[in-house]
Amino acid sequence: MVRSYILLLFCVCCWGSNFVFGSILVNEFPPILLSAMRLSATSLFLIGYGWYFKKMGQLTRRDFLLLVPLGFVGTLINQASFFTGLETIDATTASLVLSLAPITVAVLAAVFLKETITRKMVIGSLIAMVGIFFVVGKSGGIKPSIGMLYILLAMVSFAISIIIMRKLTERIDPLTATVYSTVIGSSMVIPVALIKEPITHVSSHPWAWVLLFVTAILMQGLCGLIWNVQLKRIGAGKASVFLNLQPFVAMVVGFLLLGTPVTMVQIVGSLLIVGGVVLATGFKKEKSEASSGKPVTASGMIQKLPKVNG
Repeated sequence: MVRSYILLLFCVCCWGSNFVFGSILVNEFPPILLSAMRLSATSLFLIGYGWYFKKMGQLTRRDFLLLVPLGFVGTLINQASFFTGLETIDATTASLVLSLAPITVAVLAAVFLKETITRKMVIGSLIAMVGIFFVVGKSGGIKPSIGMLYILLAMVSFAISIIIMRKLTERIDPLTATVYSTVIGSSMVIPVALIKEPITHVSSHPWAWVLLFVTAILMQGLCGLIWNVQLKRIGAGKASVFLNLQPFVAMVVGFLLLGTPVTMVQIVGSLLIVGGVVLATGFKKEKSEASSGKPVTASGMIQKLPKVNG
């Protein structure tokens, strides 16, 4: 369980910094075309990963009934709305809107996956959300805009994709689900990008292309794979609580890379966010149980990434 939390924390740190990197990249590339190029790089990485480890499972027609909607909602809608929204609102505000994802996922998981919403999860999530408002407090409030609507759509589509992915991984391996859903989503985004945003207005800076491909492989490819494996391990509701950390990470990365000032109020908010996540996930309790020598059940076994056969 501790390993799962560390891996989820790694994913959220990468995704939180993605707000800052995404804001930089949309100044260098058209948003839909940027999404298409990143997804293409991600797809090639995942296909190569699956081929190398020989872990690609067989699919049935029933699997595609979930994979196609997952690719459409979790990839086309999510990526297009995310980068389009970042054209008009700042990274910190976007991270605040997306911080609604944990409670959205928890409700959807309770309805569609019959997962339990515990009192600790509710209290911890509320504490974390209070901290989130402290973190973004220096911006002077949140003003409705078309960009915010796009980010809200990105949040809802992301929450829905988590539920679909959790349902899908009950039937097939997380690696197989991740690869096929990404490839299907990419095949939907690329035609839209080529029609709406021809390949003319792209960056001439080499660093922008390096940043594009590195973030695609790391944040969408590797982190997506790790997240989906751990999603099957601990459940959608509990995993989504870690998403509350994204505004905190966006604030830190913004300070380190862009020099965005950090106030004492934001530091207090950050402590509330971290404390809320720790409470909601029950990290201390599970850690103490692991160290007490109690037997670990099959549901408590750590899911690892695929290893090379032989």
